[in-house]
Amino acid sequence: MKKISILTLLLMTLFWVTVPHAEGSTPWGRASLDPIDYKPQKVLYDVAATNIDAFTHVLDRASYLNTLYNANPFDASIVLVLHGNEIPYFAVKNYDKYQELMQRAKSLTDSGPIEFRMCRIAAKGHGFEPDDIHGFVKVVPMADAEIVRLQQEEGYVYMR
Repeated sequence: MKKISILTLLLMTLFWVTVPHAEGSTPWGRASLDPIDYKPQKVLYDVAATNIDAFTHVLDRASYLNTLYNANPFDASIVLVLHGNEIPYFAVKNYDKYQELMQRAKSLTDSGPIEFRMCRIAAKGHGFEPDDIHGFVKVVPMADAEIVRLQQEEGYVYMR
């Protein structure tokens, strides 16, 4: 008889967990927005996008962060350090293919404290020299060294 009771209890528990609850059931209540007023910060994005969708997502995040910081050029700085498959998008010879994406990236540098820095080693790996890249991008000797420098010497917060 004990085995039947334990088995019945187990089946009832399994049924309760797997059966959808009535619409509107909120055993933990509902979430609410915490209206935080974010102060502008110095932020660096370590960018090694695998494809155009991933890179567009990074641009979306940086743009939204810039909006939260009210595009404050005095207290905020957002640096995207590029060293992945997004590098060819910035090549002058690929402008026709990535024109819309590059216009968006350039507009981010115009509308606030956002800048792009590209790893020279990674660019060379893609077959590009600094003069092959659009002029709104700064080419730095090495992405890893630049990321460390920004964090250690200039107090930037790291974002992946």
